[in-house]
Parts: sequence; C-alpha cells; structure tokens
Amino acid sequence: MSEQIISYPNQSALQVDERREDRRNLLLMAPALVMMTVVILVPIGWLFFMSFWGENGFTLEHYQRMSHPGYRLTFIRTFQISVLVTIMSVLLGYPVAYLMTKSSPRVASIIMMCVLLPFWTSILVRTYAWLILLQRRGIINGWLMDAELIDRPLRLVHNMTGTVIGMTHILLPFMILPLYSSMKAIDGDLLKAARNAGATPSQAFRQVFLPLSVPGLAAGIVVVFVLCLGFYITPEILGGGRIVMWSKQIQNAVTLHATWGPASALGVVLLVVTLGTLWIMTRIFRINRFLGGL
Repeated sequence: MSEQIISYPNQSALQVDERREDRRNLLLMAPALVMMTVVILVPIGWLFFMSFWGENGFTLEHYQRMSHPGYRLTFIRTFQISVLVTIMSVLLGYPVAYLMTKSSPRVASIIMMCVLLPFWTSILVRTYAWLILLQRRGIINGWLMDAELIDRPLRLVHNMTGTVIGMTHILLPFMILPLYSSMKAIDGDLLKAARNAGATPSQAFRQVFLPLSVPGLAAGIVVVFVLCLGFYITPEILGGGRIVMWSKQIQNAVTLHATWGPASALGVVLLVVTLGTLWIMTRIFRINRFLGGL
C-alpha cells in the first residue's frame, strides 16, 4: 500500500486570507458605518458639545438647572409613568401572547393581525382617538352613565390615568411580539412530560412554561420601559398639559431659552439615563445570556 502524503496549508497564507476577508467585510460595512456616524454619532456629539457651551465658553450652568424642584418632579414622574405602563403592558400582553400560542393557526393569525393593526395608524391619530373615548362626554363615560354604573363622568383624560391608558395601548405590541416569539419556541413536550410526572396544569405552567418565557418577557419589559422614557405626543395630548414628562421639559427649554444649551443638557441627561437603565435591566434580566453572550 502506497503511503499517502497529506499536505497542510501554510499558516501564514491562512493569516493573509483572514486579513483579506476582514478588509472585504470592512469595505462592505463602510456605507452603514458612515451612515451611522452621520445620522447618530455626529448629532449626539453636537448635543454633548452644546450642553457644555454657553455665551462665555465652557460652562456647567445648563446642568446646574437640574437642581430645580420642577426638574426633579418631572424626572420622577417620567419614571413613574414608565413603570406603570410597563406593568400594564405585562399584565395585558402576557395573556394575549399565551392565547396566541395555544390557539389554532387561523385564530393566532387573526389575533396577530389585531396586534399589528395599530402600526398602520399614526400615533397622533391613535392618541386623539383615545381622547375622544375618554373625555367627560366621551363614549366610555356615556356607556357607564347609560348603564347607571356611575352618577357623574369619570376623569379619565387630562391626567395620569389617560396618559397611562394611551401609552399602554401604543406600546402593548412591543410587549406581545417578543413574548409570542419566546413562547412559540417552547417545546410542548416539556409540558406533557411535567404532567406525566404528576404536575397539575397550573404547576406545569409555573414551573416549566413561565421560566422558559422569561427571555421574551425580559426583552418586552426593556423595550417598553426604554420607549416610555422618551414619549412626547401621547402625554402632551392625553395629559392636557398637566402631565409633564422629560421630553416635554426638553421642548419647554427650546421654547423658553434663546440657545440650545439647556435643551441639550436635558437631552444628554435623558440619553445617559436611558442607556444606564438599559444596562441595568439587561444585567437584572440577564438578556445577554439569552442572546448568546452578546
């Protein structure tokens, strides 16, 4: 039997090929990197610069305004509303996503269409629709009074109640979609195995299904909460000027001051708080573990 000679490629040649591949990938990514730099990094850099720039050059005056009680109240209220909307989205979104996974494909498609339908309408239109529904002479108060459930109209708008309702409706799909994606990937045989082992349906849900749906739940919580921090249109309309969130405070700073410095400082604070909140929540829910360590 003739001896077969196996030749291995040169190590230096492999390294050259890898470097060429890296350069090709970098060239392919160049248009996207340039676009991100122009659209994202440059405006953020300008925002930081303006927040530290005053009439006489470098200043911390714009950030010193944050000590005013009005800013602290707005900051606290922004987090309060964000937490309430996130909780409401979880309470409403989890059953809907669970129902979709347990329904037939036809019924699940209908529910999904209802979930996605609001995306086809602008946020402004949906907000004004809630204003019509929740006002003192609106449809909801009219039904409740016709049914003799209440004697006088409820205050459902121009307050925190209306703001939370409107924001929950707008952000609910962002909770349902990751939940449904996570639940759909759960193997049904695991629940059957739990029942065969003697677990009741409720025990199988709590001990098997619920823990496996945590990745989608965590992703939905992070997305909804972070989006709430920067909401503007819905709190402005349904809040009736009484509910001032951080984004409204930025708009007030642009209107009241002749320079962009105060508004830029508020924008930087919102950006830093949002990134910090996102980092903390990803560590709490360990989303990076579910995303493969990214």
